Amino acid sequence: MTGTIQLAAGPSPLWYATRAGGTVALLLLTATVVLGIAVSGQYAPRRIARFEISTLHRNLSLLSLSFLALHIVTAIADTFVHLTWLDALLPFASSYRTLWLGLGTLAFDLLLAILATSAIRLRMGLRRWKAVHWLAYACWPLAVFHGAGTGTDTKLSLQLVLYVGCLAAVVAAVWWRLYRAGPGHRAARLWGGLATLAVPLLLAVFLAGGPLKPGWAQRAAGPAPAVALGSADPAGSVVRTEGTL
Repeated sequence: MTGTIQLAAGPSPLWYATRAGGTVALLLLTATVVLGIAVSGQYAPRRIARFEISTLHRNLSLLSLSFLALHIVTAIADTFVHLTWLDALLPFASSYRTLWLGLGTLAFDLLLAILATSAIRLRMGLRRWKAVHWLAYACWPLAVFHGAGTGTDTKLSLQLVLYVGCLAAVVAAVWWRLYRAGPGHRAARLWGGLATLAVPLLLAVFLAGGPLKPGWAQRAAGPAPAVALGSADPAGSVVRTEGTL
């Protein structure tokens, strides 16, 4: 391996901002999905009008995009890993952790498509808009696996609890929606429930065989040129190795 070694007193503030922005964006996206399921199920509490839930759903989606933008901008600005705007917009274009960064990019692109079509919903028609809006349900598992595969905090107990909480909230919301669908479409309800269970099961298997095992950072990085790897010593200093693996 050829390259240079840089010693730093600690991680860059941009590194912390990237992690925090990604975590908050995942929480907000989870809340957005759960509320979206509630709205589609005609849920309306007695003290809250249904249009207020729809407004909250829309505002949460915009807020999640804001923190996602923070996550992306700080990741690009931080020189620890050399990422470009093309990496943020074109899925699987990055040579660093191609698969896991690509999943996050794909989720971001889907969210942009939802945002763009929502702005012209009246022109494109409700049926077409709803078809595109279903992409939101694909964004969420992509974001979860992106965070688990790429995030440096995946091994932390608090982060694992966060993943479990997000999964439990979405699964409970989907099952509630299927229950309210009524006695018809039994086969669709069964397959919908099983598909919902597949996400947490796949994530559990993935975590056990990947991020929770030693050496995941090196395996996830892949054969990328100019990879930056960081390891912290007990004093909190960071040793950065940049070069060709």
